[in-house]
Amino acid sequence: MDMAADVDARLPIRSDLDLAWVRQHVRQAATRVGFGLVDQTKLVTAASELARNTLVHGGGGVLETTRVTAADGTAGLRLTFSDQGPGIPDLERALSDGYTSGDGLGMGLGGSRRLVHDFEVDSTPESGTVVRVTSWVSRPVGPRGGR
Repeated sequence: MDMAADVDARLPIRSDLDLAWVRQHVRQAATRVGFGLVDQTKLVTAASELARNTLVHGGGGVLETTRVTAADGTAGLRLTFSDQGPGIPDLERALSDGYTSGDGLGMGLGGSRRLVHDFEVDSTPESGTVVRVTSWVSRPVGPRGGR
């Protein structure tokens, strides 16, 4: 069985139903890559928050999942959320706990960052946002999470 074929995917994010598919796919992909239950849960939680942001703030978009391997052979899973929405006008503020531009608790971006190993955001006003996160099997996530 080709593990990459089961993990690598591109899923649309256009409705609440798609959010459920994203969570299910990420859990299954994380299982196939070899994540334990706790690390699966962290990654699914981050994916759920980022997918909701893609839908609510970006007007919908796409999730791409990719199996990755570190130089030391450690397996990982990279999730890339992209949209063509209005972008994030103040990224530093958006990453701070408690900030919300909607009805949420303000834990989405900052909370997601703490749940993964690597975290990158590229956002341009009126051109959309790309959030790329990577988690590695059997590596502890620190209190600040990714970079």
